[in-house]
Amino acid sequence: MQSPSVATVQILKVTSPGSDATSFASNQAEDLLAVEQPLEIKIVYGPENDRQQKNISVTMCTPGHDEELAVGFLFTEGIITGKEDIMNCGAAANNTVIATLRPGISFDPKKIERHFYTSSSCGVCGKSSIDAVKNNIVCKPEAIPIIVNADIITSLPDSLKKQQEVFKHTGGLHASALFDLTGNLLLTREDVGRHNALDKLIGASLQVVDEPLKRLAEIPLDKHILLLSGRASFELIQKAAMAGIKVVCAVGAPSSLAVELAKETNMTLIGFLRDGRFNIYCGEQRINK
Repeated sequence: MQSPSVATVQILKVTSPGSDATSFASNQAEDLLAVEQPLEIKIVYGPENDRQQKNISVTMCTPGHDEELAVGFLFTEGIITGKEDIMNCGAAANNTVIATLRPGISFDPKKIERHFYTSSSCGVCGKSSIDAVKNNIVCKPEAIPIIVNADIITSLPDSLKKQQEVFKHTGGLHASALFDLTGNLLLTREDVGRHNALDKLIGASLQVVDEPLKRLAEIPLDKHILLLSGRASFELIQKAAMAGIKVVCAVGAPSSLAVELAKETNMTLIGFLRDGRFNIYCGEQRINK
């Protein structure tokens, strides 16, 4: 598979002996790995007569869709409120993306000193973390309540698997996927970091940079379903809430704080979505069973 997201390595493959064998067998082989590398996100901000540049993040990610990752990160961190806040965003040397904010954007450098309430090891108060997220959410509540059929929900994982090209070859990536309310897959992004995959997805919906993405609605994405290929952490629910997503499904388990935040932001949160079944942790009124 030729892709900047995949690296080929030589390995020694060891197999268990059969019932008649006395030692393990081994042979040289090639294996495919998901590429991981640092990406530095910088912004240019300030009034026209006093522009400044600042490094706001270095994240370990999978190459590809770097600009989307940067834009999505800026949005889900509350630094921008829409694509109109960015004049341009592009790749620079040494794995760097530079986003130039409009001169009128008010930016406080202290805002990028993240509270790290998204870390499972930060030890902060759960209620304080949830309040911090709620204060940053700019998307309005859904105007008309949405209803999704249960059979649509159970069909989502198979639809995602068919699109996970890099995961199919490496087994080493997380994915975030955006569906419409009838189960049509609109967009998927993969990354070694589950938060990066979602930032790329949200960044793509903000930019609408190529023809297929014109099917997507503008932020808020309240008429869409988000599917996460792994567990639902507090950080992912925070990012989904920032984008106005009201139905989040995860193949794995949610954390306790993720469930609390989903309840506080009036979100439907589904976990353990696999093999034709799922658990609803909150917001069951949106699921037609």
